[in-house]
This record gives sequence, C-alpha cells and structure tokens, in this order.
Amino acid sequence: MAHILVVEDDVRIAKLLELYLRRDGHSVTIAADGRTALAVFEQQQPDIVILDLLLPGAHGRDVCRAIRMRHATPILMLTALDDERDIVEGLDLGADDYVTKPFKPNELLARVRALLRRASGPPVRELVVGDVRIDRESHQVFVGNESVVLRPREFDLLVALACQAGRVVPRQRLLQQVWGKEFLDEDSRTLDVHVNRLRQKLEGSAVRIESVRGVGYRLTLNDS
Repeated sequence: MAHILVVEDDVRIAKLLELYLRRDGHSVTIAADGRTALAVFEQQQPDIVILDLLLPGAHGRDVCRAIRMRHATPILMLTALDDERDIVEGLDLGADDYVTKPFKPNELLARVRALLRRASGPPVRELVVGDVRIDRESHQVFVGNESVVLRPREFDLLVALACQAGRVVPRQRLLQQVWGKEFLDEDSRTLDVHVNRLRQKLEGSAVRIESVRGVGYRLTLNDS
C-alpha cells in the first residue's frame, strides 16, 4: 500500500512497528539514527515517516525540520516525550500527528491510515497563493482578475510549486512531476528556462519564485 520510513533507535520498538505495518500491507525501511534517516529519506522518498525524537546522531526535531523544509511527506512523531510543550513544539515544526509511548499498535496503524488518506485525497481544483489563482480543471491562471496565458509545462510547473507554496521543491521532484523523468545534468537548463519564463509571466503579482541554490525552487509571497 505505502512505503513507510520508521526512524527509531530502540530495536524492540522498531521491530514491533515493522511487524504491524507489514501486516497492514505496507513496506518498511528502518533507520536507527537521524543522519541515516535523512539519507534514506532522500534516496527512497517514502510515503510517510514515523519519527522518534530522542535519536543518536541528530535529534528528531532536526530531522523533522530538515524534511519539512523540502517536502510535504506526512510525519508522525512517536516519542516518550509526553509533555504538552513537547507535543506543541513537534506539531509547530511540521509534524502531522504525535503519538506518545507506550502506544497501542492498532491505534497507531489507524493514525497512519488517516495520514495516508489525507495525503492521497482528491486534488484540490483551485489553488490560491497571494493574488494568483490556479484553476486546475480549466487550466487557467489569474493574477487578480487578469488572465495569464501559460504553456502546458509552465502551468504544470506552477501547480507543482503552488502545491508546496512556501516550501522548497527539489529540482528532481519538479522534473519528475512536470516532465516525468529523472533529473540529468542536461535537464538543468530546461527547468531553469521554464522557471524564468514563469517568473516573467507572474511579474507584477504578489508572488515570486525563489531559487534555493543546489536544491530547487520555492513559490512564496513577495512580502514574506
């Protein structure tokens, strides 16, 4: 059903999670420390992350922050830290849910299913970022009340950025979503040209496309 990255340094808990998740039909990768987790995440692009906070190598909060800066992948924090301040901090960092130890495996599975349903729900017909409105069904874009004519690739590129507005979208992901292929060095120029054209057509709007060197692009508001 889904590929799940479990970030947990307690071998007993990691194996228990793997057992229940596999029984529920999911594939599972286990990482025992924060640095490994981030490397595995970038390599495998899992559908959801179950993340402990107290990890060797890099704290779970840092792992969550690093993932959320570039991806919208659902994150479920699983930790013994049950103070309200810890829960609020975890959610503020970008976690989608928070489960404290000891936990009931079946309840955790239900939360995983809920996050997956939410992430794979039907696409929103209309996206709005600042004064830019994108109608995905009619393939129309408006800045305020004015229509902006985009080529198909430009439209798909804008949708990919708008769906992650405020977050960096890696170049690799943009090429996969818009062009349907893996990133190659020769593709770099193609992506940059389309981004520059899109910038020109959105000039004067309340949004801008930022370049994040060595990573990708981010659609954000001009005053943010």
